Amino acid sequence: MTGAGSRTAEIRRLARADGESAARLLFGLLRDLFGIEARSIRFNHDQYSLNSLNGFLEAGSEDFFFKFHQEEGEEAMSGEYYRADILANAGLPVDRPVHVSALPGEQILLYRRRSDPRFSDVLRQLDLEPDNEAEEQALRAERELSEKLLAVYRATLHPVTAEEVAAEPIHRLFHERLIDPRTGAMPGGRYAGFYIGRTVRFPDLELAWDDFAKARFVINGRRYGSTVGELFAAAGERLRPERLADAGGVTAHGDAHNANVWYEQNGGSPRLVLFDPAFAGRNVPTLLAEVKTTFHNIFAHPLWLYDPAEATQRYFARATYSSGTLAVETDWELSRIRRGLLEVKALQLWRPLLRELKHRAMLPEDWRRVVRLALFLCPALVMNLRAGASSHTPASSLIAFSVAVMAGSEPLDGTDMISRFLDAIDPDQPGARRLA
Repeated sequence: MTGAGSRTAEIRRLARADGESAARLLFGLLRDLFGIEARSIRFNHDQYSLNSLNGFLEAGSEDFFFKFHQEEGEEAMSGEYYRADILANAGLPVDRPVHVSALPGEQILLYRRRSDPRFSDVLRQLDLEPDNEAEEQALRAERELSEKLLAVYRATLHPVTAEEVAAEPIHRLFHERLIDPRTGAMPGGRYAGFYIGRTVRFPDLELAWDDFAKARFVINGRRYGSTVGELFAAAGERLRPERLADAGGVTAHGDAHNANVWYEQNGGSPRLVLFDPAFAGRNVPTLLAEVKTTFHNIFAHPLWLYDPAEATQRYFARATYSSGTLAVETDWELSRIRRGLLEVKALQLWRPLLRELKHRAMLPEDWRRVVRLALFLCPALVMNLRAGASSHTPASSLIAFSVAVMAGSEPLDGTDMISRFLDAIDPDQPGARRLA
């Protein structure tokens, strides 16, 4: 159930404007689902909850952390939510919920309350206030998690059928946001709702969507081959679930952005623990398994996706439009900690995983295109990137679309952060290329 029939959707809608009404609805949901009589609820209003809601509640003598995710039209979508046991049984560090509901429109997880910060909060602080010792601790924890993930991917990599892949819920984060969930028509879903027939606004510039979607980007003097419209069209075709069986499947979380990762203090040696396995599965298309993690933990930072107002204060961005070309200038760039995370992710996870696929003759010739299109959809459909339609400003919207194009399109001249990343993970390249 969605819309008016979805209690989680209604709770999300009310939480910011009418917390008391949202709490009453959540009290009733917890009573109906789990027989829990909560006596207090506090909603968290953080920048990472783009498609979810979380907070704390007290029930009896216990304190809980709750979280739920809600997609438009989810009752018509494939796959089953919330399978934490899959990850735990595979050997991944995962926080198991105490109570789970996977009913459409009523998905919710309850965890025992922790004092650990989320890794996203730790890294945001390091974006703003670099600290050598704290950064090394964070990178060490990332390296250890990458080793565990790689071991699980290698152990669980297997051929899959188109039907097995299509049944995985991870497609809700990619292809199913492009289409009408009932008819499969494209454009539909978030793609149509966010952008088709709309206007984009940048500093001192407005463009109708049709003109913007056809524009050729030049970012800081570097030309890009694909337009936004071409990238959406290509993603709609190549990322169809039944076409993603060619690289096999693995057991994966699928949505391990760092707001879904605890930074657990472990005797002075922090370790990372996953939670909220809404899109976990045993047949996750291998090339999608780390895409959300890579984009949302690295390229979405610092600030522009989750803190648009702050990014607008810190970074410069402007554009001019002439004869179908959008020329962008910006001083936004990855922070030191994000560059360090990118190197770990590239050299300790992506590259050996792609080498494993190549060794088993399971690496598609167009793997680079598949990864790029999936990276492109991460920002483009996680929220509405148009200024004024969400929290984005004209400047942060321009940065957002520029990073999305860099993710999706090969540069026609020179290299950028995404092309260097892809070169570093390419198993046909002789030796791993460092990114720093």
